[in-house]
Amino acid sequence: MQTILEQLESKRAAARQGGGQKRIDAQHAKGKLTARERLEVLFDEGSFEEWDMFVEHRCADFGMDQNKIPGDGVVTGYGMINGRLAFAFSQDFTVFGGALSEAHAEKICKVMDQAMKVGAPVIGLNDSGGARIQEGVASLGGYADVFQKNVLASGVVPQISMIMGPSAGGAVYSPSMTDFIFMVKDSSYMFVTGPEVVKTVTHEEVTAEELGGAITHTTKSGVADLAFDNDVQALIMLRRFFNYLPLNNREKAPVRPSGDKVDRMDMSLDTLVPENPNKPYDIKELILKTVDDGDFFELQPDYAKNIVIGFARMNGQSVGIVANQPLVLAGCLDIKSSIKAARFVRFCDAFNIPIITFVDVPGFMPGTSQEYGGIIKHGAKLLYAYAEATVPKITVITRKAYGGAYDVMASKHLRGDVNLAWPNAEIAVMGAKGAVEIIFREEKKDPAKLAEREAEYKARFANPFVAGARGFIDDVILPHETRRRICRSLTMLKDKKLENPWRKHGNIPL
Repeated sequence: MQTILEQLESKRAAARQGGGQKRIDAQHAKGKLTARERLEVLFDEGSFEEWDMFVEHRCADFGMDQNKIPGDGVVTGYGMINGRLAFAFSQDFTVFGGALSEAHAEKICKVMDQAMKVGAPVIGLNDSGGARIQEGVASLGGYADVFQKNVLASGVVPQISMIMGPSAGGAVYSPSMTDFIFMVKDSSYMFVTGPEVVKTVTHEEVTAEELGGAITHTTKSGVADLAFDNDVQALIMLRRFFNYLPLNNREKAPVRPSGDKVDRMDMSLDTLVPENPNKPYDIKELILKTVDDGDFFELQPDYAKNIVIGFARMNGQSVGIVANQPLVLAGCLDIKSSIKAARFVRFCDAFNIPIITFVDVPGFMPGTSQEYGGIIKHGAKLLYAYAEATVPKITVITRKAYGGAYDVMASKHLRGDVNLAWPNAEIAVMGAKGAVEIIFREEKKDPAKLAEREAEYKARFANPFVAGARGFIDDVILPHETRRRICRSLTMLKDKKLENPWRKHGNIPL
């Protein structure tokens, strides 16, 4: 028995060494943690249970039968994050550059299957050179197997990808189908084809960082949600982010008791919106002053800045927040902001997280670039997402809600549960000046008459009471009582039940 125990420990030691000390040192020299070190930071101390430590590849070509390393380049298993169950796989760049083989893919699929069975999130720590070339089509088949699991798990359990090294070719499509993608600055990359191929095919000279680095994907492409400075910061922030999510689609959004009083009022909100309707203000100030403890986990803060999305808590309960940002493009909805918000709304709806929407929107962005880019279809994505959502939806109009954008932003017509407005809110087809110039175009030559008409239009429509008279607004509230009214509404809506008609699935305007 002693001999067997020694053999077991020897095999475990070999697996823990991955590609060997030399490659571990090279990983550290790049400022990166190893696959197992990352899992130690991510999970509660001593809670991680590893699976398939002794799995090896089955490739015999190109001398691979003489080069087998236990674990085959990925560490898989489950553990606790802040006392809650999660499954994870962590690719080991020290073993064949983290390249995916058939056996490697089977390990990932196994934990994904188990996660769906027990209802727990899947976290992927990606650090891979791509498909293992020596295995040819077997590795491509392995990728496709993982993709299929991603699709089946979508909307069932949260899926989070942390890109902590290269992710190229087929390797990018699994993260792209997960709910959230985080990256590490200067050490993680995502691209379908690398700089060398780009140069050969299109003659463009571009670095890996410019082509698919963390800054590129969090500012230009919108592929990634956040970028962190290093591995440790990324994993610590991932632990914090995990607290906002339910474990699966059968659970309600998590509640964590807060000392922040439900009826706390912030009188400074009464002067947040400037008297000049064209003057911007920061919607994040309203968010931070309204949510529990001023704690807001913003996603995609550097992409499509004209809309703000993220998670917070109200009376301890996780909520998703969507808000127009008047500081950028006057808060207009455009292609990028519509897609950004629509995907977030759909995630919240899939996982029973109430959605709070702060509205200050003058309309959709005009112009040929937007129309040629398909703003009609892209804007409809956000409309579709809000209309389809059955979770509690609370909307607060702070200033402008003009035109079709009023409808899109969680209006009463899209089954908004509680729709509130501040006293200075303007709900209309368009601003007073533009409306008057269309309605009374024959009086354009008389500025005095036009100014009179504009004042008349403002008095008639530049307030929330016309909408209130039709029941499109449930109440007009004072800005300083926004937190209290939202918290009360959430309490009222906690047992909300609403189901869409049966269907295989809708056909969102992609």
